[in-house]
Amino acid sequence: MNFDELRRLSLKDVGNWPALPKLLVLGAVFVAIIAAGAFFDWKDQWETLDAAQIKEGTLREQYAQKKAKAINFDAYRAQLSEVEQSFGALVKQLPNRSEIDALLTDINQAGLGRGLVFELFKPAAQEKMADFYAELPIAIRITGNYHDMGAFASDVAQLPRIVTLNDVSIVNEKGTLRMNAVAKTFRYLDDEEIARQRALAKQAKDKARKK
Repeated sequence: MNFDELRRLSLKDVGNWPALPKLLVLGAVFVAIIAAGAFFDWKDQWETLDAAQIKEGTLREQYAQKKAKAINFDAYRAQLSEVEQSFGALVKQLPNRSEIDALLTDINQAGLGRGLVFELFKPAAQEKMADFYAELPIAIRITGNYHDMGAFASDVAQLPRIVTLNDVSIVNEKGTLRMNAVAKTFRYLDDEEIARQRALAKQAKDKARKK
């Protein structure tokens, strides 16, 4: 059947069409029905399937992460134990409130033991409070020779408690070396002080939220 014969076919006389055109029309109707069904009925199912596949991928990833954590749990626990021990060792280097006076005496004696003369040894009137520790700056001014000042700095670094020398400046005034510095020592807070610091931090957050 050629193209001209197809053009002469009338939709009003479909019943008398040859077999081939009938089959073509039937196939087109079938495809249209399938397409309409897919769009109106299967569309939601496809979207559900896509969502389920995405969720499956997320769950697989979460499972892999949890599996890795479970496999490495003993290693994580060992690392945590090491961190806790290291932290405990550092905390032990911080004096408590009752030990501060003895530490200040140790710093002073470290300078005197090296033959240095203290012109100024003035702890700050107010400590700087942090989460679990307090910082106490001490303004110092000492005179002596360069070698003794270096030995003093070494002695301070070797104290059993943490002490740092900051803002160090050395000037030569008519043959006399004078060192100005800020020695900082730290102490850990007791339970009452930690609770107070946490309360203050909470109050600050609450105020920030209200603004």
